[in-house]
Amino acid sequence: MKSTLGIGDLAARFGLATHVLRHWESMGLLVPERVSGRRRYGTDDLYRVATIMLAKDAGLGLEAIREMLDTNDPQARRQIMRRRRDELHQRIAKLQTSLELIEGALDCDHADLASCPHFQAELDERVFGGRFAAET
Repeated sequence: MKSTLGIGDLAARFGLATHVLRHWESMGLLVPERVSGRRRYGTDDLYRVATIMLAKDAGLGLEAIREMLDTNDPQARRQIMRRRRDELHQRIAKLQTSLELIEGALDCDHADLASCPHFQAELDERVFGGRFAAET
């Protein structure tokens, strides 16, 4: 018989709560073997949990992970990954804008942030899209 782990041992190995594994099972992400009614996890399950965790670390939601893992069609998987990549590009752009605003505010010595020339230029860009800013 191959070596298997109970739910508590598997959870401990990955630093997870057992309810997380049960939730993943309810979503169809995990399908443990049952021995005398108890969940038993083998090597394939270990890799599956590691894959789920890696995908979560990459920012994928559980639905996207299930969709990605359940498909045997490379084209469908690529489409899922393209959607996620596009979402990430949008988030990165927003985060970059946020970082630039914060860095600009940190460099500003004006009492009123709105009177800072750098901040005002950012506002002009947002209000006028770069048009008319020099005329005002």
